[in-house]
Amino acid sequence: MRTLREQTLRERKKRRTRDALLRAAVELFVTRGYEHTTVDAIAEAVDVSQRTFFRYFAGKDEAALGLVELTVERFVQAVRERPAHEPPLEALRQAVLDGWSSINEVVENVVPVELYLRMYRVIESTPVLLAAYLRRSAEVEETLAGVIAEREGLDVDADPRPRLAVAVFSGVMRVTERQWVAQEEFSLAGIRALTSRHLDQVGPALLGSWREA
Repeated sequence: MRTLREQTLRERKKRRTRDALLRAAVELFVTRGYEHTTVDAIAEAVDVSQRTFFRYFAGKDEAALGLVELTVERFVQAVRERPAHEPPLEALRQAVLDGWSSINEVVENVVPVELYLRMYRVIESTPVLLAAYLRRSAEVEETLAGVIAEREGLDVDADPRPRLAVAVFSGVMRVTERQWVAQEEFSLAGIRALTSRHLDQVGPALLGSWREA
């Protein structure tokens, strides 16, 4: 049997390999384009086999969305941890704005933030990636609806408001992303400012508290 130290070292090695593959994939997608990057090219950049690549990712689309997955996991957890007194949309708003402010902590161990941001343009301009991204977003919406319902003490299947609130929030975020990637000033400060400005335009019916006084 492996000792605890051996298991820890093995997990660290696996994490380093996964991060290296993810970094190589993002660098190649950004410089060459998604369609012109092969799994073999990604594996070769890290000096591993194609078989090793598939131990970590089901395909290159999963590698392309790997950084987004990291930030989504952090965001969902941040919503769970928001103060209980915050109304649902306020909790979502603060979690996403704080997430943009602390994005370096999440991605810089893998890639520079600039590369992370540029991947959004790759996703938006690649139909197969955009479809996968939107499909994953729908799954995240359902998770978030459950988190909001739990925070508010509601049955997510009996009360439509958690799903409605998340749908409104996700719609705002989608508009924000599309406008942001089309801008000449493609920056972290830009996406945070746009997110804040657009969410500020959501009406008070969903922004206010749902709990009886």
